[in-house]
Amino acid sequence: MEKKPTRPAARPGTRPGQAAGDKSKDMGPKRRMRKLSEYGKQLQEKQKVKGIYGMREAQFRRFFSMAVKSEEATGDQLLSLLERRLDNALYRVKLATTRPQARQAIVHGLVQVNGKKVHSPSFLVSVDDVISYSPKVLEKKVFLEQVVDKRLNTASKVPEWVEVDKANRKGRILRNPVRSDIVTPIEEHLIVELYSK
Repeated sequence: MEKKPTRPAARPGTRPGQAAGDKSKDMGPKRRMRKLSEYGKQLQEKQKVKGIYGMREAQFRRFFSMAVKSEEATGDQLLSLLERRLDNALYRVKLATTRPQARQAIVHGLVQVNGKKVHSPSFLVSVDDVISYSPKVLEKKVFLEQVVDKRLNTASKVPEWVEVDKANRKGRILRNPVRSDIVTPIEEHLIVELYSK
């Protein structure tokens, strides 16, 4: 008598013919996406903005409280304050490839505002501030070629509230940013509603 080869028993939760670990086919009935509640939309928008600017909750709340105290519309003022952060301004004047990279450069003491080192990424830039790298950084050819010059030569548009001096690798703040300067789709009214509860 010949023994027929047997195949191993299917693991629980798998269909016959489905490879172990294959999650492409769901065993249960199709689940419908729940409609997001109003609170869920507000929270999602806040998390999105925090992610864009790379902030923690405490920092974000501090900026929101500053926006509430201003005379302008809270949502517009919040976005203006977030845009004026040094890490964002360094990114906007094309001296850093990403906001996290800008933050790292600032924390490591590589960035100057008006000729003075600033170590805080949340430092708020003002009109006529000049942002640049320290003289030590300008001596590092590899960093300049691979990071700064590479970004300066991209076709990405510089916002109207800043001015870039490519030759000297500097940026200048011409005016405070307004809501129309921010092209990222943000519904700031949802954030204001969330914190107003």
